[in-house]
Amino acid sequence: MTTNSMQETTVTARPGKRSETFAAAVSEKKLKTGSASRDGAVRVGGLVAMVVGVVGAFVAYQLSTGYDDSRDIGSAQILAVAFLAVGVLGVGLYVAGALSQLMRLWLLRQVVESQERHDELVAAIRAGQL
Repeated sequence: MTTNSMQETTVTARPGKRSETFAAAVSEKKLKTGSASRDGAVRVGGLVAMVVGVVGAFVAYQLSTGYDDSRDIGSAQILAVAFLAVGVLGVGLYVAGALSQLMRLWLLRQVVESQERHDELVAAIRAGQL
């Protein structure tokens, strides 16, 4: 529910009839609602890679400021870029894990809704309304 006022705007999420119906339909049809075993590990791995990438790039940059030879500075910059690539890989892993969880919920909702439509259609055909 959204409440608009001059001072502040708040959005509160309350379980409504639709979400209660969805939860009841999932439990009634005994559909599997858990997440895949790899989703959590992929998301944690992504978070770790992001942190390692950022910290490693910062450390490599700090080390390069103490070098006088341009070859050493170039090597440290290459190392910093490699750590940034690890960070970007971590972002990709985290987003992939989050999206797979979202898509799994979306697919479950689609299955429940299509089963409900099918049941309504069968009931209408049996009642002679169609």
